[in-house]
This record gives sequence, structure tokens and C-alpha cells, in this order.
Amino acid sequence: MGFDVPGDRYDRFMGRYTAGLAPLMADAAHVERGMRVVDVGCGPGGLTVELAARVGGERVAAIDPSAPFVAACRERVPGADVREGGGEALPWDDHAFDAALSCLVVGFMRDPARGVAEMRRVTRPGSLVAICFWHVPRHQMLDLASRAITSVRPDADPHPPLVGTEKGELRELIEQAGMDVVADGEMTVAAPYDDFGDFWASVSGGAGPIADAMATMTPEERAGAEAYARAELPDGAFSLTATAWYAVGLA
Repeated sequence: MGFDVPGDRYDRFMGRYTAGLAPLMADAAHVERGMRVVDVGCGPGGLTVELAARVGGERVAAIDPSAPFVAACRERVPGADVREGGGEALPWDDHAFDAALSCLVVGFMRDPARGVAEMRRVTRPGSLVAICFWHVPRHQMLDLASRAITSVRPDADPHPPLVGTEKGELRELIEQAGMDVVADGEMTVAAPYDDFGDFWASVSGGAGPIADAMATMTPEERAGAEAYARAELPDGAFSLTATAWYAVGLA
């Protein structure tokens, strides 16, 4: 899927939502000063920045398979151990961290169960592993973008089935990794947009499955999708809400 894009492009698309989720995820994992933590699937660093603010950049590790995202994260979090790679084979020793977090990533892993098991492996016993992923029907931007695309391309698949989008799936991943679930539920955040132009620029120049679907559309189809979305949004500034499922396991 299309995640080999510049960090600022992802930030315009999804980073404005990650900014709200990051402190909620850090709270869920009880991240505090003195801990050593890892961000699995760090993207351009939305959560990594929050972790570094709490524990210091030198006590944060992060990993992502996208080279542009790794470069952006390294720039944003000086001193952090940021590496390029997948979550299914983490390059750190057993029990190296006091908490492991993964924000909006597990569904995109080739093997989500293996990825969560790896998070447990690198986390010391008695500490927390926290994961979250979007509940797409309650993500207003993704829902509207998907409907706009399929209004002109009914055969498009802007949101293929991904592990973690349904209730209970993240909990199951935690349990499959041999951990007890200590918390799970929903996190809801809001993201601001200056106007419709800001919204559509972020969607049409986005990342992931939405970007993949947009790339297959003709200029006429793009114009039709834009008109569909414009008809559903107000003039001027507005905000959209998004809800993510989350689960926390005791390693």
C-alpha cells in the first residue's frame, strides 16, 4: 500500500489525527519519565514525538518500513534509535523496553499476530503493550473519502478488510500473544481543517489505501469524487472526528 510518501504528505492526511491519539496512547501505556519505550510502525513520528516529550529522545526507539517516514522521524526526534524495518521482526533484544506501542499500524502488518508477539518479546515482563487501529465507519474523513471515491468508481476498494477495524480484533491479538488484556475500548479525536480545499488536498494527496484508489482514477472521476465530497462539507473552517479501537496487554 502507498506509504512510501514524504512525511509532510502523511501528516496532512492522517497526522492531524495522530496528534490527538498520541497522548491518549501514551497514557494508555502509562509512559512516564525514566522508562525506555518503543514505537512500532512510527510513521513520520507523530507518536514518537509524544513519547520523547515524556521520557527523552534518547530513551525512545522506533521502527517503520517506509524509508521516507524513517527519515522524517529521525529529523523530528534527535537522539532516538529510529530504524527501517517491519514490526514482525524487531531488531531489539528480549525485554529491552518498559512499554511498546503501535498506533494505527497493526492492520497494515503482513502478519499482525506476529507483530504483536514481537512487541511482547521486546517488552519486559509486567509492563504494557498498547495498540490501536481505526474504526473506519466512525472516521469521518475516511468514510467520506471512501464514499466519494466509490460514487464514481463503484468497483474501487479504498478500504480493504484489515485486522483491527472490527470490535474485539485488537483484544484478540493481545490475547493471542499470550498477554492479559488490562484495558480496551475506543478513543475519539477531532482534526481541524481550514476549509474544503485543505480537506481535499489532504485526501487527494494522501497515503495508504485511499491514495492507492485515487491513483487509479481518471481526472474526470477525481472531479466527480471532489464534487461529491464538497456537497457534504460546510464552507469555511470545520473539524472532523475519528474513533479508533485500542487494546492494552500486560506483558
